[in-house]
Amino acid sequence: MTAANRNYSVIGVVPARMASVRLPGKMLADLGGEPLVVVTARSALQSGAFDEVMVATDSEKIKEAVEKAGFKAFLTDPQLPSGTVRVAEVARLTNADVYVNIQGDEPLIDGEGLRRVAEAFADDKVKMATLWFPLQPGDETNPNAVKLVVDANDDALYFSRSIIPFPRNSELFAPRKHLGVYGYRRETLLQLLDLPACDIEKTESLEQLRALYHGIKIRVLPAARDSVGVDTLTDLEHVREELAKRRSNAEN
Repeated sequence: MTAANRNYSVIGVVPARMASVRLPGKMLADLGGEPLVVVTARSALQSGAFDEVMVATDSEKIKEAVEKAGFKAFLTDPQLPSGTVRVAEVARLTNADVYVNIQGDEPLIDGEGLRRVAEAFADDKVKMATLWFPLQPGDETNPNAVKLVVDANDDALYFSRSIIPFPRNSELFAPRKHLGVYGYRRETLLQLLDLPACDIEKTESLEQLRALYHGIKIRVLPAARDSVGVDTLTDLEHVREELAKRRSNAEN
């Protein structure tokens, strides 16, 4: 199912902050002649998952670069606490049925995964949706690899930076890693901003736990491939090499 044959509208939003502790200014890093954030937005649009892709940023420079590439951009307050809040600012100014929060530093985006998130909202019961991928060896103790467990309907039971479920019976152990793509119905996204933060959210530092705590179910879908974020210069070089390979394969 693509945007053209759905009976509901889906906007992809790329939150893009200029500040980055490990790689300052990475959203404007050059990837084959285009800024990283533009490559991410274009990859998201080419997935066919969205009616439109927009960027929410705290930087005039990012806004100018995005608009030069033909994408709509919204300038948001630099003090906003999260990408989710930036996406909600876009939702306040537009009127789509569903909004998908796309990580701005993942230009090698999983287009199939984005389509699965967008298509999940064909089910009227789905209020939020996200992605999972098998946890890789060695990530059991990595707190940056967020783990999750689901119920019989593939709705999330819990997310944690600790290993869950605890592998008491290891032969049954198939841990899942959460990938940080979120889809929201517009009303659900705006509702979330009015809900108070809860203790488990603060303890784990995982904002999606606020939704679970307040009874909002999150449908969890399998990703087609793992996420590849750009947090360091090494990551940036890896992405440059991969994009160069893809361009070369497309030309041959």
